[in-house]
Amino acid sequence: MATRESSDAGMVIPPDVQAQLRTVLDQLPHPVPLYLFTRGGTNDAYNEAARQVIRAFANLSRNVQLKEHDLSHKLAEQWKVTLSPTILFDPERYHIRFLGAPIGEEGRTFLEAVVLIGLRKSNLSDQALKLINKIDSPRQVRLFSSPTCPYCPQQAVNAIKAAVARPDVVSLELIDIQANPKLADTYSAHSVPQTFANDVLIAQGAQPEELFILSLEKMAEQTIFIPEIDAEVVETDLVIVGGGPAGLTAGIYAVRSGLKTAVVERDALGGQVTTTPIVENYPGFTHVGGKALVDLLVSHALEYVQIFQGEEVVDVQRGEQLTVTTTRRRFLTKAVLIATGATHKRLGVPGESRLAGRGVTYCSTCDGPLFKGKKVIMVGGGNSAVTEALYLHNIGVEVTLVHRRDTLRAQEHLTNYLFNAKIPIVWNTEVAEIRGEERVREVRLVNNKTKETWTVPVDGVFVAVGYEPAVGLARKLGVELTEEGFIKRDAHHRTTVPGIYSAGDVEGGYKQIVTAVGQGAEAALSIYEDLMNPYWLKKVAAAAN
Repeated sequence: MATRESSDAGMVIPPDVQAQLRTVLDQLPHPVPLYLFTRGGTNDAYNEAARQVIRAFANLSRNVQLKEHDLSHKLAEQWKVTLSPTILFDPERYHIRFLGAPIGEEGRTFLEAVVLIGLRKSNLSDQALKLINKIDSPRQVRLFSSPTCPYCPQQAVNAIKAAVARPDVVSLELIDIQANPKLADTYSAHSVPQTFANDVLIAQGAQPEELFILSLEKMAEQTIFIPEIDAEVVETDLVIVGGGPAGLTAGIYAVRSGLKTAVVERDALGGQVTTTPIVENYPGFTHVGGKALVDLLVSHALEYVQIFQGEEVVDVQRGEQLTVTTTRRRFLTKAVLIATGATHKRLGVPGESRLAGRGVTYCSTCDGPLFKGKKVIMVGGGNSAVTEALYLHNIGVEVTLVHRRDTLRAQEHLTNYLFNAKIPIVWNTEVAEIRGEERVREVRLVNNKTKETWTVPVDGVFVAVGYEPAVGLARKLGVELTEEGFIKRDAHHRTTVPGIYSAGDVEGGYKQIVTAVGQGAEAALSIYEDLMNPYWLKKVAAAAN
């Protein structure tokens, strides 16, 4: 007969996961004291959610020790706890607290925190440890996140590692913007993740580990990290740059063909799919969340290929072999597949860059929940804009679609959903300016037919006007591009530079998940055939004759 404790845990943690978690938690060398502070009548839904999650973990292992107190308790005053709910992690040893309930993506952050504190090790890389040991003054870190943001756990874990490595100088507050909207407003944190240190913004978005620590040390956002010494050298047959559907699929097919392969991804695995609320046109799934689809693809890829996440390729040198240098290591390889995808296009209007993360956003999945009950505009008229407008509408955001044409470019079934939802559409209209001091307050619109301009008060501007191919690396390698700016390649995904291939959205064409997957498979098979019988050697021999 099941115990009450196991029953409670099963309500929060799937039974098939409980055994794995129990093994991990029981092997921790040190207990993890957790203090949950709540106040009835304040954030009750989050209080109960936090209570259920932590109790579920505590019921799995004696190493997780939960103590619950009201905010009126003397310990709340001693540790300066004022918001409900607040979770303190081993407060006698570390200065780490979570303001909210660790649900959704933040559950991953909670688990990582428990494990690192139970190990009493930061697990920072040698390079990151060298950087953090240079910090000689206090850093009070506030990191804003959301349960719906797939990028947030990466940045949050960076911050937890810093607080575990240097509890003498680093204190950390992980702040759920949905549970603490007023605090998010105070910092104008309308896009996640955002990281502040001593109330100075040091990062917008997720960073590789070393870049986070460097930003923390310099007290300003850093864009590149150069290791002080050569990183580890990895010898491989193929390096795939990009961990989206094309890159991950290519990794599976390449390894199955017998090629030793590495996938390098600087950001979250899955690319644009990760932030797509719902996917309805991927074969085999009539209706699946973008993040869920990515998790399946990543899990499959990990059975075959080695993935290096959080690393950015900074250089590729040609010689007898290709030398690929990332922010952490060097790869010696025979071929490189560029599957870097595309990035969000910007509007390029006054106020957009200045208010990015302060009401201007490019990810409805990440930032939409903060705008519940508020008025926003969605700029665009394609599949992405319509899908995201529907998502915002369904979670309680007052959204209006602003489109520069008089018809939508989205697929018919999506436009029917939009019309049925009675979401307002402003036709033949463009954003001329985004205004506001600390956050977005209004937009100036212009009708591109009549040239009439007017101002609309809004709390947020969501932008979905297409993508630009991420061809920076291709340009650096001298790869020829098409007139539209995409990578030029032949039917075998060979670029104009021998040994360099491409796949996915960076090539242009139909920007669909299924086509990216197909291109990744094609490219991997072409690379295998070429490495067995290099086509460029034939050309050299023919030229010599």
